[in-house]
Amino acid sequence: MSFEAAARLGSFTEAAEELGLTQAAISYSVKLLESDLGTALFHRWHRLVELTESGRQFHADVASALQQIARSADTLRLTASDRVTVDSSTAFASHWMIPRIPAIRSQYPQIDIRLLTSDRDVEIGRDPTLVGIRRGNGDWSDYRAVRATEEVIVAVCSPAYLNQHPGWLEERSERTLIHLEEPHRPRPTWQDWFNHFHVAYTDHGEGLRLNEYSLVVQAAIGGQGVALGWRHIVEHAVKQRLLVEASDMKWRTGMSFYAVMHKAVEPSPDAKRIMDWIVNELQQ
Repeated sequence: MSFEAAARLGSFTEAAEELGLTQAAISYSVKLLESDLGTALFHRWHRLVELTESGRQFHADVASALQQIARSADTLRLTASDRVTVDSSTAFASHWMIPRIPAIRSQYPQIDIRLLTSDRDVEIGRDPTLVGIRRGNGDWSDYRAVRATEEVIVAVCSPAYLNQHPGWLEERSERTLIHLEEPHRPRPTWQDWFNHFHVAYTDHGEGLRLNEYSLVVQAAIGGQGVALGWRHIVEHAVKQRLLVEASDMKWRTGMSFYAVMHKAVEPSPDAKRIMDWIVNELQQ
């Protein structure tokens, strides 16, 4: 530590102040290190020191090793801390988790909630503080999964749009429908929805098409058309009357959404609390 501080600061005196030692102690420690290594590490000037070529090489290795130690220590601290990360789609984080963060913090003020999103379902790592939300049938080989809610899809739009287009279902105009086209996280489409209800419809690739479900929800709230609404995602917007169900047809697809963790690790107590809280909320 004496060598690293002196090399970084370019001064034995400043290194001594930083470490709470005397200048003589720093100098003696460096001399012992130079003797052990058999080479000079510093050029010594009046009140200043400068690394030799050997000293620069050695300092680079020492600094890298200390950074790695710091990262490992941070990882251990995070594992032992009250931090819990929820890994989900951006839509789930934006429209389901964010509105409920105040309630979670009220019940568990000691837990630091972190949200992690991506444009695809990445592998849940072996982290005891990581909880994932995944769509599927519950048969993942690497995950322990708790079923939270069934997949129910309804048609939604803004109240104003429904007032202006009460016959949208009969018209089925391409201008009416908002399509989700996620390249890495496939979801049922309008074609699938109409097929399920035996309604004649052919998707010609027209209309408003978006690659992220949060954008789809925002477009529907903004009166851009009718969107497929995953019930648990749009529930908050429906309660606020930002969205309304545009028909009575509800498609229960047979799939579900699960809270998952990696089987190779035992969840931290706080991760288990947050996982149970999410599941209970979704089941309600």
